[in-house]
Amino acid sequence: MKLRTTSWALLVVIVLIAIAAFWQIWRNQGSGLQTGYTKYEFRIPMRDGVKLFTAVYVPKDSSQLFPFLVFRTPYGVAPNGPDQFPARLGPNEEFDKAGYIFVLQDVRGRYQSEGQFVEVRPHIEHPSPKDTDESTDMYDTVEWLLKNVSRNNGKVGIWGFSYPGFFVSASIVDSHPAIKAASPEAPVTNLFEGDDAYHGGAFMLAAQFEFYSTFFKPPSGGPEVPPRDWQPFEFGTQDGYKYFLEHGPGLQRIAALIKNPYFEEPMIHDTDGDYWRARDISKHMHGIKCAVLTVGGWFDTEDLAGTLRTYHAIEKQNAGAENALVMGPWKHGDWSRLSKSGSASVRYSAAEYYRQQIVFPFFEYYLKGKGNPKIAEANVFDTGSNAWKQYENWPPKSSLQKTIYLHANGKLSFIPPAASEASFDEYVSDPTRPVPYIPYQATDVAAEYMFADQRFASKRKDVLTYVSDPLEQDVTLAGPVSPHLSVSTSGSDSDFVVKLIDIFPGDDQSPAVQERKNLELPVEAKSPGYAELVRGEPFRAKFRESLSNPQSLTPNTVTAVAFDMPDVNHTFKRGHRISVQIQSSWFPLTDLNPQKFMTIPEAKPSDFVKATERVYHTPQAASGIVVQVMPQ
Repeated sequence: MKLRTTSWALLVVIVLIAIAAFWQIWRNQGSGLQTGYTKYEFRIPMRDGVKLFTAVYVPKDSSQLFPFLVFRTPYGVAPNGPDQFPARLGPNEEFDKAGYIFVLQDVRGRYQSEGQFVEVRPHIEHPSPKDTDESTDMYDTVEWLLKNVSRNNGKVGIWGFSYPGFFVSASIVDSHPAIKAASPEAPVTNLFEGDDAYHGGAFMLAAQFEFYSTFFKPPSGGPEVPPRDWQPFEFGTQDGYKYFLEHGPGLQRIAALIKNPYFEEPMIHDTDGDYWRARDISKHMHGIKCAVLTVGGWFDTEDLAGTLRTYHAIEKQNAGAENALVMGPWKHGDWSRLSKSGSASVRYSAAEYYRQQIVFPFFEYYLKGKGNPKIAEANVFDTGSNAWKQYENWPPKSSLQKTIYLHANGKLSFIPPAASEASFDEYVSDPTRPVPYIPYQATDVAAEYMFADQRFASKRKDVLTYVSDPLEQDVTLAGPVSPHLSVSTSGSDSDFVVKLIDIFPGDDQSPAVQERKNLELPVEAKSPGYAELVRGEPFRAKFRESLSNPQSLTPNTVTAVAFDMPDVNHTFKRGHRISVQIQSSWFPLTDLNPQKFMTIPEAKPSDFVKATERVYHTPQAASGIVVQVMPQ
């Protein structure tokens, strides 16, 4: 849980834990693994002659054969040296005890591996004999391991989360037949469509700045510096909201603060063109011959969309594949790192269930033939009832599509608007006073924004809030959340941020609110009606027709804007109320829209202007949220 005033030391810890994909695991020494494993370091040749640095940990037990379990990473496989061991080798401690041949590899062009690193390296559909991508590098690695590491049983598994999750996905395309099981966890999948870089066409400013100013930087010659030795960016303040306003709001001015091409490249590619399409691995998830377990968290700030997109892509392109999905009540990577000490009981219990009942049995069965995992295709946690649900597919086929409509006077219901209602609500969006995404100061991304109390936003005049009557029975949403808005603006472009909220009855000492505290959700003291964000996303209206072909808005003209937000599995309990908030900024989580049609990364401070936004709710121009409702 982050503090409301973030120290520089804590910032380093948060950044590295959330984004560095377990670098700390490979660098904590004195683990005691030396007694059970022998370590080897190899430079494995690829088909083009490039050699990839690979650490291999072989069990000392000579009485049986073991499968390979591979982890490929851009973050370094240190500690280096045959006598240097990390604290952990597998997805959790159970794997270390069970015995695998663990393989940790620096991907091409990173740390001790040769070659050139390319951010989210594009997949080559029909490679020539010398062409390479992540799929061919994994294929060549597997071939070498099978021939050169003794006492293997001929089976290979691969796992990784976040950026290493991308390497899992990319590695199993047209996969080597020896690969029998793979687990892409929170995999980077399509950076322009909902993963780290862009959400709904809006640039994820705070997250991108945090990552590329502090952690992920191109090497400056010689061996790369281990991440924990890098210093955090010196903001000189704890107020990121104020900092980005003063040093922006244009992205070029902000980019000049860090001068990192890894930040600038995605920033300037602000439409879904060839640059992003080449890097969308979901379009290439074919030829998968292994069982796949895709894992993610409902509260993941980085790769929630990628998890769901990866699962669906494998399902669509590989008929009959063993393809399962796990979605738990977790932030980025919680499922592997949450410990009992100091962790919220609900999230920790869910992580323990996943580790013991799902991921360990999964690999044991497909790589060793032990047991039977009996894993449902969709293992999803209901974040409203705090319970695991199992379905034969995701989203469940039994769910019913319904629309929650916006009404005059801040009302919300499943009934369409009547002709007698007032036709619209309006607010003024001012880029000099954007709506903050959290009610307190922070310079890093406050990960709890995804489930935090939204009462602070409802107090602002530039946020529209709609609330239902208390529910007479439980309402469970399971699947996509899709706003369909009728809007207008006095400008020629605007953002529309839509938030789906669960309002709790009673005061903050009620059992319902105390339950949310167990999930580490911040609760404002002495204020009834806790308003938990269930799902929120921005959408840049110029992309309403296409993410690749932006179109200006005609000022003061009613326009339909529809988009999809990531799925939810959430029960709004009887007595609770469903709420929707709409606003036109979410700062500095996303960059600011000048509210005029233009190339936003080139915007100057003078380009940012106020705009009057209207949201309509009439029979002819209705606004609502399309959801999937489970039958009672």
